[in-house]
Amino acid sequence: MAKNNPPGDGHRIGAVCERSQTITPSGHYVKRDTQTGRFMDVKSDKTPFKGVRREKK
Repeated sequence: MAKNNPPGDGHRIGAVCERSQTITPSGHYVKRDTQTGRFMDVKSDKTPFKGVRREKK
């Protein structure tokens, strides 16, 4: 059976709750709060956020 040890090692198990990400026309990824729909953060490089689910197109 797999273990998620050690605790406190700097990584998470599973996706970030209540967040989603989408890509802008300029190619940057933007993080959105799923409850309010507000945009929260934009990545300066054009790589997706880690651990955040993507919205369907």
